Amino acid sequence: MTTPDLAKIERVDLRDGWPNEARDFTPWLAEHITELGESLGLDLELQQTEAAVGGYSLDILATDVNGSRPVIIENQLDTTDHDHLGKLLTYAAGFDANVVVWLTREFRDEHRQALDWLNQRTGSDTHFFGVVVELWKIDDSRPAPNFRLVATPNDWRKETFTGISTGGLRLPSNRGEQYRAFFQKLFDTLREDHNFTGARKGQPQSYYNFSMGYGWRVTYGVRFTRDGRVTVEVYIDSPDADWNTEVFNALQCSKEKIEDELHESLEWDHGENRKSCRIVSTRLGSIDDDDDTLAGIREWMVENLLNFKRVFDPHLKELVGQ
Repeated sequence: MTTPDLAKIERVDLRDGWPNEARDFTPWLAEHITELGESLGLDLELQQTEAAVGGYSLDILATDVNGSRPVIIENQLDTTDHDHLGKLLTYAAGFDANVVVWLTREFRDEHRQALDWLNQRTGSDTHFFGVVVELWKIDDSRPAPNFRLVATPNDWRKETFTGISTGGLRLPSNRGEQYRAFFQKLFDTLREDHNFTGARKGQPQSYYNFSMGYGWRVTYGVRFTRDGRVTVEVYIDSPDADWNTEVFNALQCSKEKIEDELHESLEWDHGENRKSCRIVSTRLGSIDDDDDTLAGIREWMVENLLNFKRVFDPHLKELVGQ
């Protein structure tokens, strides 16, 4: 029998890779926020490092672009302690966060249990993650990071609730479950077949935005509208209304070329009474359609998202400067 020539995997001390948490690890994580998002099943975009909350500073403030939800990330390259748990809750309240992430070298059981308890007791739109950061190498290779989840929301299946009480239990919304199931299949196709997103878990909501590398100010999105339509769109939504208008107008200057490449006419919605702008492809459809129709809607969304990325990416890269 031939003995295989296998390499040896070794764990590397975190301080060998990042000697100082604030000076080394936090800036590195800010630059690699997408990798953390992939481990969590989220599309994350960096907003700010060392974000102030009273007299304290949160390590990283990010956005989950799928739902434009605030995400707070607290780092600790040591074993978890009560001090950081308290800070985590303070930051969560200060930023009204929907997603709370605690990264550390090692989780004490009592702190992992605390995150599990919070996931059980908080509402369907709040998620707590406990993540162990690891460094590994194979023989003499460079160390490679790994994010290992030790505490997560309950199977990522917190639901939107009807508010109807039944013997102390609350019943999940049928409509919320319909959206969750639809987008779960969409995410799986986009991630596994097209490498379009790192998102892994559908949520009970009627829309999603996808990070495309232009920051949280410009995203590609899909949604079901209240008037029986489904859309694929470029969504421009920075806090600066003048910047939004500038980008929108620059894209509109290439309207004819863009629509020729897409082989369709788009809706160009400047949003006169709101600061956000949209460029939209639309068709009829509802989450209440039959399974065959919904499968066709998903195929249409995938095709159009890929086409939007192909056509709009060159323009956005030039305009947004990334």
